[in-house]
Amino acid sequence: MTAPTSTPLTPYTTLLGFTRYVDRTGPTKATFVGGLRKQRASRSGFNPHGQFVKALKADIAFHTGGTHLSGVVDVVKPRWRPLYQALVPGATAWLHSLGDPATLDLAQTRDALAMLGDLPVKINPHFGVRHADGRADAVRLHFDEAPPSKESMLATLHLMARHMDAVLPHAEPVLVDVRRGQAHRMPTDAKSEQIERWLAGEAAAFRAIWSTAA
Repeated sequence: MTAPTSTPLTPYTTLLGFTRYVDRTGPTKATFVGGLRKQRASRSGFNPHGQFVKALKADIAFHTGGTHLSGVVDVVKPRWRPLYQALVPGATAWLHSLGDPATLDLAQTRDALAMLGDLPVKINPHFGVRHADGRADAVRLHFDEAPPSKESMLATLHLMARHMDAVLPHAEPVLVDVRRGQAHRMPTDAKSEQIERWLAGEAAAFRAIWSTAA
């Protein structure tokens, strides 16, 4: 009787995983992809930011200007309290930069699956914001202590824009650096064709590393 063979894990990553990957150089790329592969195999992973995102969305939906954000620090588990305390001031500043809370509405975004060559990348904004003048933003939040690099910012905004018809039609992609309360939009001089070629090369290397890690 032959031993059962395990089904090979097909290469796959999320927008967060891919943008963190393009940020790395040299051997750290292989280490990072190997870690993603192991995490996928074990189906592990925990998102500590869930309650934070829920509070931020509530402030937009209910036009409360930051009261849900300020309150979430007191209800989150003690181990996550320092993290939330570090995130709330910047998020509140960004919220205030959008103007009168009464002029904002929460918009529903949808996930999309991008194909970079043969690599599937899950495009998953955190939420959308609709403004009184009809403009809409599809928002992805950056929680890391370090600000987003130019590479990760371009990759995030390009891939979101590439699939905006599925994510939130007619919206503009925005990457919000939560800790600093700064919103990043695609630079006006960005060359989409160059970014696409760069990301295709990164995706091909990601697949190769993933296969090697098997």
